[in-house]
Amino acid sequence: MDRFARLVSRLLRVPVAFVSLMEEDRQILPGLIGLPEPWAGRRALPLSHSLCRYVVASGRPLVVPDARADERFADHPAVADLRIVAYAGMPLTDADGLVLGSLCGIDHRPRAWGSGELSDLEDLAAACSADLCLRVLSAQSRSAQQVLETARAAAEHARSDAQRLEQEAQAGLDHAELLLRASEELAQTSGLEDVRRRLRDLFGGVGKPSYVGLLVAEKDDLRWVPDPDGARAVEREILTLPADATFLPSTRALRERRTVFVADRGAMVAEYGPEASDFFDRMGFTTVLCLPLWGSRGLLGVLAICWAKRHQVGVTERATLTAASGYIAQAVERALYLDERISVARELQAAMLTDLPVTDHVEISALYQPAADDHMIGGDWYDAYHLPRASASDGEASALMVTVGDITGHDMHAATIMGQVRSMLRQATLDHPPYSPATALTALDAACSVLPLETSGTLVHARLDPVDGSPDWTLTWSNAGHPPPLLRTPDGHVTQLLEHDALLSRSLGPFARTEHRRPLPPGSTLLLYTDGLVERRGHDMDAAVAQLIALLARHGHRPVDELLRRINNRLAHPAPEDDVALLAVRTPAIAQP
Repeated sequence: MDRFARLVSRLLRVPVAFVSLMEEDRQILPGLIGLPEPWAGRRALPLSHSLCRYVVASGRPLVVPDARADERFADHPAVADLRIVAYAGMPLTDADGLVLGSLCGIDHRPRAWGSGELSDLEDLAAACSADLCLRVLSAQSRSAQQVLETARAAAEHARSDAQRLEQEAQAGLDHAELLLRASEELAQTSGLEDVRRRLRDLFGGVGKPSYVGLLVAEKDDLRWVPDPDGARAVEREILTLPADATFLPSTRALRERRTVFVADRGAMVAEYGPEASDFFDRMGFTTVLCLPLWGSRGLLGVLAICWAKRHQVGVTERATLTAASGYIAQAVERALYLDERISVARELQAAMLTDLPVTDHVEISALYQPAADDHMIGGDWYDAYHLPRASASDGEASALMVTVGDITGHDMHAATIMGQVRSMLRQATLDHPPYSPATALTALDAACSVLPLETSGTLVHARLDPVDGSPDWTLTWSNAGHPPPLLRTPDGHVTQLLEHDALLSRSLGPFARTEHRRPLPPGSTLLLYTDGLVERRGHDMDAAVAQLIALLARHGHRPVDELLRRINNRLAHPAPEDDVALLAVRTPAIAQP
């Protein structure tokens, strides 16, 4: 009974609903939602506070848009004590038509009840009445089994009636269960694939269709959304349908913006021709129901429900399926919005990745792999750019700034902050000759502590300088709480550059960053990476770092782009939980004579 009350609350969007049965001196509430204490705990109301008794007395529905403005109820205690303003109640009857109580929805504010809402409430009241009848008849059946042998014939007749009513009640419950499941299951979907996956099992109790398909409108076409766990033949044979095609019920439902029902093969041939009937024969479908899916801004697509054997869709079943299609349309609209937003975010994130500088003096390569979850738009980034030369000599190698960082978060906000931090760090570097990494990070800290930016994350900011008159280079870096960079010398030895300061955080305030310096022999390789490469739930991060060091030692002599691919393929998960950013720089080796 509580399930019926919840369903009324969700379908009619009311805060209070209950199933009420009238007794001589009180109104009992076997099903309720939203009723305050102490009434909810007692599951009963005195007759003085009951509007349902008017439904029982008249035997007809009672619909009140505003009880305060209705002279019948303006002074009613329920208006003041229970805040009943708008009321809609439908009779609950037994098998003989006797009114037992009502199924009602209540709002705390005036409301113009729509005809569709009242129709849905009437359908639910019919299903609830059938359930009540089943309970009564089941009790009668149990009592009848205890009577004398001479009453066996009457008991058998009562059992037959109970079975018939049970079937009717079960059908009503199946319809109510479908709507309840649709409202609960589809409210949690995140994308079209998720919506399609949940549709597969949603309609199991109502009519038991052999196939439920989802088609989404795209410009002038209808596109099948294939089942992600194994597309059906109909989804493989025709991926898209022209919206103006006349040979299929689905396109007709879209074009004419209405529900289309095809009862059997004869109706298919008569209305759509042999091409359509041949197609449905190949798919194994006989009866087809196509429901338009309406969103807030127009028609989103079509829901196709198909049965292998001839199926008669009654008025109640059609009303239930139409109501369910409304929940599906809401989920589809939300999924389309999320998919579009994620696509834009991915494009934005890709556009913010740096084009690596062209140089004849060092090898440089970068790799970025987004998280497998499309909703996790990350704040990982890499950056590299030349610094102004001290002189304009042709062929002179210029110093190079490289950065790898990770802003906390996995959403559009993190990606936006990342873009701002990257630009601010570039500006801070170029505004402070001789381009000290620590000075630039200190300036970034100071700016973030003043600006309204929720900055939090880690990064390594480094400068590579050629040594005058020598094939050697010098590495200068400052680390804001980031995983230690790795340095491989030409002999294959790999060193972790463990020196670091605190992470980047607005809450920590500005402080003087430190920097460190190390000579780079010719042919040295510097590897910067984000934690998504080595950090994974259920795995030892230290072991992953050790594996990374071994891979760099073994393959560090290879071209840097190949090196990064090997590292990513070996360490990163095929469906990573986090973004991964890698950047490798190799200083020139001494030319062999």
